[in-house]
Amino acid sequence: MKRTVINMLHTAAKTNPDFVYLAEKGNNGWDKLSFSQADVESLKMAASLSNLGIGFGDKVAILSEGRIGWVIGEFAVFKVRSIAVPLSVKLLPEEVLFRINHSESKAILISKNNLNKVVQIFDRIENKNFKFIYFDSDKEYVNSVCEKYGVSNKAVLYYDELIENGQSIIQDTKAKENLAEIEKNIGEEDIVTISYTSGTTGNPKGIMLSHLNYHANSNDANDFFAMENGMKTLIILPLDHTFAHTVGIFISLLVPISMYFLDSRGGSIKALKNIPINLKEVKPSFLLTVPALTGNFMNKIQEGIDAKGGFIAWLFNKGMKNGILINGDGYRKAPFFVQLWKAFPYLLAKTIIFPKIREIFGGDLQFSVGGGALLDIKQQKFYYALGIPVFQGYGLTEATPIISANTRQFHKMGSSGGVLPTQDCKIMLDGKELPTGQKGEIILRGLNVMKGYYKNEKATSETIVDGALHSGDMAYYDEDNFLIVTGRAKALLISQNGEKYSPEEIEEAINNTSPFVFQSMLYMDHSPYTTAVITLDEIYVKSYIKKSGISNADELIKEIQKSVNQFKQENDYKAKFPEMWTPSVFVIADEAFSEENKMVNSTMKMVRYKVEEAYKTHLNDIYTKNLKNNSPQNMKVLAKFF
Repeated sequence: MKRTVINMLHTAAKTNPDFVYLAEKGNNGWDKLSFSQADVESLKMAASLSNLGIGFGDKVAILSEGRIGWVIGEFAVFKVRSIAVPLSVKLLPEEVLFRINHSESKAILISKNNLNKVVQIFDRIENKNFKFIYFDSDKEYVNSVCEKYGVSNKAVLYYDELIENGQSIIQDTKAKENLAEIEKNIGEEDIVTISYTSGTTGNPKGIMLSHLNYHANSNDANDFFAMENGMKTLIILPLDHTFAHTVGIFISLLVPISMYFLDSRGGSIKALKNIPINLKEVKPSFLLTVPALTGNFMNKIQEGIDAKGGFIAWLFNKGMKNGILINGDGYRKAPFFVQLWKAFPYLLAKTIIFPKIREIFGGDLQFSVGGGALLDIKQQKFYYALGIPVFQGYGLTEATPIISANTRQFHKMGSSGGVLPTQDCKIMLDGKELPTGQKGEIILRGLNVMKGYYKNEKATSETIVDGALHSGDMAYYDEDNFLIVTGRAKALLISQNGEKYSPEEIEEAINNTSPFVFQSMLYMDHSPYTTAVITLDEIYVKSYIKKSGISNADELIKEIQKSVNQFKQENDYKAKFPEMWTPSVFVIADEAFSEENKMVNSTMKMVRYKVEEAYKTHLNDIYTKNLKNNSPQNMKVLAKFF
């Protein structure tokens, strides 16, 4: 049998026909679709797409929150040998336009929340026969949006109507035979998705992933994670996020797993409010998450406990502290006598308080897996002690995406886990493989390595050399064979004498220990010492001024300076970082790094070059004018608080 995602769906439909594969919140509760229903529904949609002239090699974009229609629509695209182009709902209209035109998409599957974004750039879409396939059914809204931007509503087709038309089409024997013939010709090396990078280092690149890429990575990860049959997950991450895409859509076919989608009706603000509601409704067995989300939950939990005060707060904090000590790094626990000495408050907290906190996540949560940015060690220790560990993994969209992960069976906090079994992952420097403990670039070989970048042979040849993926990420293997990822090669700090260092861990340490600091970016470009650009947590700053009685910016800057360096006193970070790479001076940014000012991308990663561009003058002034933390820029920003 060919190793294609279509055959994965067929197999799931045959072996577990009635198992709930997809579920989304509707007006009357959760609407559900089984594997067999998903297979049939996607065939109906494929029939309609084929009738529209969409076929081999054509591209169809998808811009929507996670929902049943996304998955059915994507499989329909695959079944006519077309290519899906998943897009982030956080993209700006101009960014959507670039991806639609660059990919040469002929149509877009789109939700109500995103229709306005694309209709307004419709006249600049290069394909003049471009079609919208609208997931929702409110035609009055569609007509009003189209009228507003002077777009003919004939460009809009309705998902439900295409499914219905497809039902009629596949009743015709010849039509059904034609679809079967198309599917028969699907090859393992056929491109199925073009996923665009989030553009942290310039224009986004379209990553071409094949049937074989997805088949290899999902089967590899499934074997590695040893998931149990019948688990449930609530998909909070957007489906264009390759981690959620592979684990949700494809690994779910193998186990099987039920995939419930966060209720995003009404937009992103409502979706955020629905997270705690949906968690209690779905009671997920595991979650896919990112550090920003788990960090927010951790802070809310701590705030709630602190507000209760008294015995509850004392027991929680004491139990958490002792639990963290007892658990060690997860791979090696504390010595037996330490466990014995510290056990009672931890056991008491585990019995009385921690189960109630776990109810926030539905009560059945066993673990979460974190992707995207590096997951701070404090978060890892917090959730591990709570009994719902967040296991850090590492991956790249170019690798479909999972390369390594911590699992319930094999984990060490602070690491990115073990490399998946069929992948050849080496740490290289100057063409030589490095021994354990030495840091170099991750070089990867495997069936999960992308085909290349769409219409970008230069970038492809620079990234894939002799069949090996050059990740651009720095890492090393520790003594227990866990992968320790330290950051992007392109994000490296470079000293005057050419020494290099990855800044991400120090930035995370500052962000997680300084209550004043919201975001930080370290900077050293062949300079005598390290500087930083920081953004402030303005709510905390205002609260601190009120409580402390500080009356001017001179006093406040001293407190912020102490706070920025606070990580050096914390046990998790003490003596961990060489002094030369920690910031001596900082620039306070005028505003937070955000998607609006393009200093954060759609996956919530900092776009370093954009921050550097915005604050280059201030950074240069530090070195050329020997400025300190009471620089004119910093005092100007702080003045607004008084």
